[in-house]
Amino acid sequence: MKITELLQKDTMVLNLEADSKDGVIDELVHVLDKAGNLSDPSAFKEAIHGREQESSTGIGEGIAIPHAKTEAVKTPAIAFGRSQEGTDYDSLDGQPAHLFFMIAASEGANQDHLQTLSRLSTLLMDETFRQDLLQASSEDEILTLVDEKEEEKLGAGEEEQQAQQSSSEERTTPQILAVTGCPTGIAHTFMAADALKEKAKEKGLSIKVETNGSDGIGNALTPEEIAAADGIIIASDTKVEMTRFDGRPVSINGVSDGMKRPEELIHQITSGQAPVYHAQGSAEEDSSSDSKGRTGFYKHLMNGVSNMLPFVVGGGVLMAVSFFFGINSAEEGHESYNAFAAALNSIGGDHAFQLMVAVLAGFIAMSIADRPGFAPGMIGGFMATTGGAGFLGGLIAGFLAGYTANLMKKALADLPKVLDGIKTILFYPVFNIFIIGLLMAFIINPPVSWLNTALQNLLDGMGTGNIVLLGLILGGMMAVDMGGPVNKAAFTFGIAMIDAGNFAPHAAIMAGGMVPPLGIALATSLFRGKFTKEERDAGVSSYFMGAFFITEGAIPFAAADPGRIIPAAAAGSAVAGALAMLFGAGLPAPHGGIFVFLTIQGANPLLYLAAILIGMMVTALLVGILKRPVK
Repeated sequence: MKITELLQKDTMVLNLEADSKDGVIDELVHVLDKAGNLSDPSAFKEAIHGREQESSTGIGEGIAIPHAKTEAVKTPAIAFGRSQEGTDYDSLDGQPAHLFFMIAASEGANQDHLQTLSRLSTLLMDETFRQDLLQASSEDEILTLVDEKEEEKLGAGEEEQQAQQSSSEERTTPQILAVTGCPTGIAHTFMAADALKEKAKEKGLSIKVETNGSDGIGNALTPEEIAAADGIIIASDTKVEMTRFDGRPVSINGVSDGMKRPEELIHQITSGQAPVYHAQGSAEEDSSSDSKGRTGFYKHLMNGVSNMLPFVVGGGVLMAVSFFFGINSAEEGHESYNAFAAALNSIGGDHAFQLMVAVLAGFIAMSIADRPGFAPGMIGGFMATTGGAGFLGGLIAGFLAGYTANLMKKALADLPKVLDGIKTILFYPVFNIFIIGLLMAFIINPPVSWLNTALQNLLDGMGTGNIVLLGLILGGMMAVDMGGPVNKAAFTFGIAMIDAGNFAPHAAIMAGGMVPPLGIALATSLFRGKFTKEERDAGVSSYFMGAFFITEGAIPFAAADPGRIIPAAAAGSAVAGALAMLFGAGLPAPHGGIFVFLTIQGANPLLYLAAILIGMMVTALLVGILKRPVK
């Protein structure tokens, strides 16, 4: 399939009106939607922004390739936009972007589509081609340029392959090997591969690059090639199976390094500067991951929280539905008992919530130590649940299990190779579970259980002033980074309090989390002259996202104007959180937004709604005051 079968004249904008990153994304999404390629433009745009949060797709040299693979795409397509003046796109080289290719890949896209979309990124590495695109005067000329360059590139690729097959009889394996990969596997994977191949060709070196793309692993490295190569370059932001490189010189980097620093990476191999890689455990246990450097506490915690959320949301909403039949409707023998409500409460509370902390701990441990950490993490988390240590005990169990598993790997590293299989299926689980079990039972659970009780008593004994202050802080935290570490810290605290039986803090947290998208959406309706048409359209979806407690709905607005939007959102959220606590609201459901309002305890649900509406108005008015009119 040719690139021009996906890039059409009706998906091109030769003179973009947008002067910001968000504006460019909105304009190109609109073009794809108007051409009939999207089934859900809002969901597609959300997927595009999600990819941008991982790392900017402004790759430098004046190019940006925003891309997403999602069910919101009806037909795979490419949108092209051009800005002669240039737009700040948070590019890797800090320079404005002029050429924008938005790649829309559907979840069910076939291999031809995915390979074609990926091939476009490799063409853009050619500087002459980029200049030709900037100077083209019509859509037809651009299509012609793309066709010609694609034919030239493919032809060159075939010639290069034939040359490699007939070259040097003395050396039949590549001198350098490389592996590239990015989270989406559409653009950066192949651009890094091309950059490395081009630079190796300049230096007269033979290279083979394995790509971890959206269509699977391409050009896989063989054991013979690995054994004979001078070294291996890893340029990937996704997990790579690393055990095969044991004892070989390996340079581990991010995918953007492969695109921007290919000469330096190749020099590390040819000069002998790359360190020798020493694998630990099996192929499943030893993988390169997240080479952006996102290691440490936050990365491991987020791995646990993200895997726990389905249990929190699913179980919490089912529990909330059971309350519709009466607060005591799940209690057998009570006058309001309802069998269906009891079943919902059992599914959500007795089972989903019982597993919640174990899942959190298991995936924290797995993030630290891979597979060997998972079982002890799950066991430790479950012991925290049953032993009174609750959510906080589960956090401790996850980190303990992960680092214990890593220590166990080192302790057993010198065992004879013949025992490697037994080590994975017997030694690791037995020793790790035994150690974590003892630590939880005798060292962790008793003091943490006492601490939970003390914290619960402290909250119960708080005066009105302190309660309001706590609500103000928790509500404001939800809007500081809208889904980031501060937001997640407040949300995690709320879940811990629900687990401890105090529902008031989470009422403030949910109110604070709903306000940013709702308040900004209201501002787009009240102060239309201060928002672009695309922003006003996005405001409609923000109403829905805010109503269902999806704080991230405010991110596009905050990213475009953080100095004004974030303070306004934080102020409204803080007010909503303080009022929720002042009114005495308690929320036993951890998620759901308006769907769980009827489960509010200790206050009239209308008062809780009023707290959110007041916070929403505060944010909207502050946005209206602070934000400048659109020119």
